[in-house]
Formats: sequence, C-alpha cells, structure tokens
Amino acid sequence: MPHNKTALIIGASRGLGLGLVQRLSEQGWHVTATVRDLKKVDGPHTVPGVSVEQLDINDLQSLEALTQKLKGQLFDLLFVNAGISGTRPQSATHATAQELGELFMTNAIAPIRLAERMLENVRANTGVLAFMSSVLGSVGCPEGNEMMLYKASKAALNSLTNTFVTELPEPKPTVLSMHPGWVKTDMGGDGADIDVQTSTDGLVKQVEAYAGKGGHHFINYKGETIPW
Repeated sequence: MPHNKTALIIGASRGLGLGLVQRLSEQGWHVTATVRDLKKVDGPHTVPGVSVEQLDINDLQSLEALTQKLKGQLFDLLFVNAGISGTRPQSATHATAQELGELFMTNAIAPIRLAERMLENVRANTGVLAFMSSVLGSVGCPEGNEMMLYKASKAALNSLTNTFVTELPEPKPTVLSMHPGWVKTDMGGDGADIDVQTSTDGLVKQVEAYAGKGGHHFINYKGETIPW
C-alpha cells in the first residue's frame, strides 16, 4: 500500500486492536489509535509514529470530543475494534441489567453510534469502514453456547450494521463485518487457534482486497464469506 494511507483504529490498547496498529504501521500507514486511558504508556504508545487519542466508546461526550478533534481528517480505514466479552458465566437469567447494558452498549450500540458520526471521515470511493464482529454473531452458528450473551451482542451488531448500510446513500462505502478467527488474546485464551499476528495480517489483507468494492460483507480474516 502507498505510504500515505491513513487508518483510525478504535480500541487499540491491546490484543487485536494493538495488533492492527502494529501491522498497518509496519506497512507504512499513518495510524491514529484510540485508548480509554492516555496515562498508560504501553499499547499503541510504543509503536513509532502512531497518534494516540482518548476515547471511551460508550461515553457520548468522549465521542463528541474525538469527532470534533478529527473533523476534516480523512482515513482510508476506520476500524471499530472496541468490544468486551461480558460477564462469566453467561446466563440470561443471572446477568444483571447493568451487565447486559454494558455488553450490548459496548459491542452493538456504541460502534454504530460512532460510525454514524465519523462516516464522513472515511475517504470516499476507496475508504473502508470495518467492524470487529465474530462468527459467533452468525445466527446459525452452533458453537459458543457458553458465550450466549456475547453471541447475541455480536448478532445485534451485525443486524444494526446491515440497517446502517441500507440507509446510506449511493454510492455505498465498503463496510466489512470481520471475524478475526479464534485468537490467543485475553478474550480468546491461550488455547485459541492462531496468534494476533496471524489474525491481523489476514484482516489487513482483506481490508486491502475489499477497498473500493462497496457494499456490506461478512467475512473472516482469510476472506471467506460467513452466513448471516
């Protein structure tokens, strides 16, 4: 990719978000990364050339502040990675209203709210808006029963994204709902199939492959289509 490509990674303090920052920076992109706590000096702060901004994706005032600060800036990639796994064990019976509210706000509502406000920052025609989804968000997926509430939150994100894209004017931007694989992160655990570098290498390749195609696509890090 040309060295003037720009990316905004939402939720980049660790794991897949940080991995995306590292992969894109290695390939010459100029990256802006958001974290909830600017006082922490690890994470994207350790990647040379990365601009780090504060954002609590669930906080409307924080979102408005970031929107105003980045007003007029264009990004070839806006990747909304922020998300949580939710309380364990996951049970609709035992989860509190606060736990459910935080899970669905973080994983489903807040990403769309951010996209509504920052779509104008995505470069026209060739820019990509990506959401970190999960194969578990596919309604027909038989796996992950122990993560039933997380599954529901990602299915909600997929549904909201579909509606969001449907309501956009033509020509529609390229929107990707992406499954990163089962990755060795704090959320995925040590027994997962792949490491962060393998996943984020694949995610970046798919972003590059789909740039300019337009429409909404539910794919994994290998580029394989996932049924809704």
